Amino acid sequence: MNKLLTVIAEERQKRGWTEYQLAEKSGLPQSTISSWYRKNMVPTVPSLEKICAAFGITLPRLFAAGQEPVPLTEPQRRLLTAFAKCNEQQQAALLAFLESL
Repeated sequence: MNKLLTVIAEERQKRGWTEYQLAEKSGLPQSTISSWYRKNMVPTVPSLEKICAAFGITLPRLFAAGQEPVPLTEPQRRLLTAFAKCNEQQQAALLAFLESL
């Protein structure tokens, strides 16, 4: 079983949910969830978004499951905060500038 399916199964089991309950809470057909495991398939992004909504977690948290968070320094935190306030063009310009250094 691929790591992503293992994480989904672990999240489901932490909550004491069956595959059927996950299907009900996510709005996905139970047969779809079951087929991921039978065929060792990677769910689509829209399906993962529904799974995450059912779990009450974000996609990044799902993908980072089991990993230690990376602590940020204060300058890194300030840089990310400022970057998030920029529009798409400004972000692209900042990235180009930083990559040119």
